[in-house]
Amino acid sequence: MDLKKYIRSIPDYPKKGILFRDITTLIKNPDAFKFTNDKIIEIAKKTDFDKVAAIESRGFVFASAISYILHKPFILLRKKNKLPADTFSVDFTLEYGNATIEVHKDSINKGEKVLVIDDLIATGGTAEAAAKLIEISGGLVAGFIFVINLFDLPGNKLLKKKGFKTDCLIEFPGH
Repeated sequence: MDLKKYIRSIPDYPKKGILFRDITTLIKNPDAFKFTNDKIIEIAKKTDFDKVAAIESRGFVFASAISYILHKPFILLRKKNKLPADTFSVDFTLEYGNATIEVHKDSINKGEKVLVIDDLIATGGTAEAAAKLIEISGGLVAGFIFVINLFDLPGNKLLKKKGFKTDCLIEFPGH
């Protein structure tokens, strides 16, 4: 199945000059959504990991399904002030601003291997922050799985340069 045909491209969103790759058109199609999750599961089954983590918010769509199907604990990496218990926080830079993500301090135990799933990798700031959160928590990053890689932006290369395993289902140019 050609997943690219299920991704809607929206120019100048969320700001001028950004070509936004919208997954809502993929997840509203049950066949495309199932195919996507099946492909992520194929990759995940080849990875040694203890827990699944996802980056807010679109990563939750895929990671929750993968967590359920593979019977692995699901860890939320959320925007600042969205988690009610004690958290670790990491500040980072986005393509169009700054942000903070957090994880509950009791989500990841020392030495646990965490597989991170998200919808898209662009500049790599959010994914790198996710890796830092896992490491601050005492965990190890088992790898990253992204539905979309914006291949002309540095994110995927940045993660690989830092020694992280990454997999992507489809690729688009970033701008």
